[in-house]
Amino acid sequence: MAKAKKQAKPVERQEISGIERLGLRVSSMINHPVAQVQRWVTIHRLDTDGDREWEEVMGLLSETDGIDMIFNDDESVTLKWEASAEEDHPLGAEETLIEEELAPF
Repeated sequence: MAKAKKQAKPVERQEISGIERLGLRVSSMINHPVAQVQRWVTIHRLDTDGDREWEEVMGLLSETDGIDMIFNDDESVTLKWEASAEEDHPLGAEETLIEEELAPF
């Protein structure tokens, strides 16, 4: 018996806009473990980054509280941020502190 060939449905590719692509790249760079440890990252503008997209993403970043932006001579941008209060304490430190306060002695 011959097996019937199943025709795969063509997968529709959804193109992402330039601003979405740039936003994903910047987000990925900010969330990278090394950037999170050092609390800074330098974003380089690629040839594929349009003026409108670059300005839009840089505008959004400039409106974000806690991020310092340094515009470099080579058109890159360095983002710096401080550790949040949640990052200052190791996981579980709050519970230890509460337990110590409740101790009768």
